[in-house]
Amino acid sequence: MKRASAKRSTVALKYAMAVSGLIMVGYLILHMYGNLKAFAGPDSFNEYAEHLRTIGTPILPNEGLLWIVRVVLLAAVLIHAYAAITLWRRNKQAAGYVGSTRYQTKQNKAGIQRSYASFTMRWGGVTIALFIVFHILNLTTNDIHPGGRADTAYGRLHNTFENPWVWIAYVVAMIAVGFHLWHGFWSAFTTLGQNHSPTRSASVWNTAAIVIAVALTIGFLAPPTAILFFGLGG
Repeated sequence: MKRASAKRSTVALKYAMAVSGLIMVGYLILHMYGNLKAFAGPDSFNEYAEHLRTIGTPILPNEGLLWIVRVVLLAAVLIHAYAAITLWRRNKQAAGYVGSTRYQTKQNKAGIQRSYASFTMRWGGVTIALFIVFHILNLTTNDIHPGGRADTAYGRLHNTFENPWVWIAYVVAMIAVGFHLWHGFWSAFTTLGQNHSPTRSASVWNTAAIVIAVALTIGFLAPPTAILFFGLGG
């Protein structure tokens, strides 16, 4: 009975991780769309940023819908992180680790076949978490402003990415996001029972994962790169 309960708990955690991950993918797609508004000019970008704060008014208070999105997103991040850490610990115990050493094999430290994306999921997740904290403090609350304080959304974006060191850190974070998406998107639909292919490479969800990962990585990197190297926005 105890083993069956643990198995049900593991399945529930995998479902929670899959659903919360897909919620975050949806948010990333919408967020990328907003970032690409930078190519339409400062006024268009600032109008978009302001519109986010007034959607749903007067039914909702100012920034009401934005706070709903933030709460849902925060819940998804916390659930995803909790499920990931718990499942990682269980897998480590089940694989027979003693301390930090696995005794079954000398050929593969984890004893399983892994893609580079799945191998970096844990550290990629840590990198993304640290980046999210910086991103919020930088572009949302304006507590960190490496390129100088600005009163507008576009001003903060432009000032931030005129700094090459910030751009480099952003590139690293976005590459981590891309690898995380590549493995995570495919894994989510596999967990939800939508993957019926005999191999990962033959799965339509693997192709979709690659397309989404590449599109989001390029989409997020495009405005900062255009700002730093091509003077986007003056």
